[in-house]
Amino acid sequence: MMRLDKFLTECGVGTRSEVKKYIKAKQIKINGTLAEKPEQKIDETSDVIEWKDKVLKYQKFHYYLFHKPAGCVTARTDNVHKTVMSYFPEEIKKDLSPVGRLDLDTEGLLLFTDDGALNHHLMSPAHHMEKTYFAVLDKQVPPEAIELFQKGIDIGDEKPTLPAKLTILEPVLCTNTNGDQGEVFSAELTIQEGRFHQVKRMFQAVGCQVTYLKRLSIGSLTLGDLAPGEFRELTEEEVLMLSKNE
Repeated sequence: MMRLDKFLTECGVGTRSEVKKYIKAKQIKINGTLAEKPEQKIDETSDVIEWKDKVLKYQKFHYYLFHKPAGCVTARTDNVHKTVMSYFPEEIKKDLSPVGRLDLDTEGLLLFTDDGALNHHLMSPAHHMEKTYFAVLDKQVPPEAIELFQKGIDIGDEKPTLPAKLTILEPVLCTNTNGDQGEVFSAELTIQEGRFHQVKRMFQAVGCQVTYLKRLSIGSLTLGDLAPGEFRELTEEEVLMLSKNE
């Protein structure tokens, strides 16, 4: 059993003060009867709660896929930079935490959840969830890096990295703001772990500096059509895929 206003808030209807207004305005029904008070107790598993004639479905935990823009930090609060949490409305972000992190200058796919067990599961070194990145580099990656990354490469830690898949992309001719043309070098890299600055350090180990980095996917999850700063809820199938990952 839980309070009606807590249920409504956790369903994303609004803040505590907002849902109280909805109850007062006779917009909430419990099993077909108008709700009377915010503190009414309801059974979130069996009672039918409606808001504006829409049946609300209770979720104990929430899961979101977010397209992190560059220039914001993966933190709940920061005194200098905008944080990833600022892109979520108050009624959603209250108990959310990011799963892992992306650097300030890195953009791309980032997961959020209030499910602590799943967060721990995904962050555990024992669970090798594949993550794919697109990197722009200051020079062409040497071909021998493909085999070096596949075997595991020394990036200065106690152990070499786990096997990783490197795809070196064809250089692209681009024009800069001064009108000068030059080649842009890039690659895609799929890793199974998440060490500190791992992708950047792996490319540094073969003589390349990363100038732009974007995470494209985690497991089978991709950004799809999400623009930077946008987010969406994961489907039940996607959550199941994450929880089953070994």
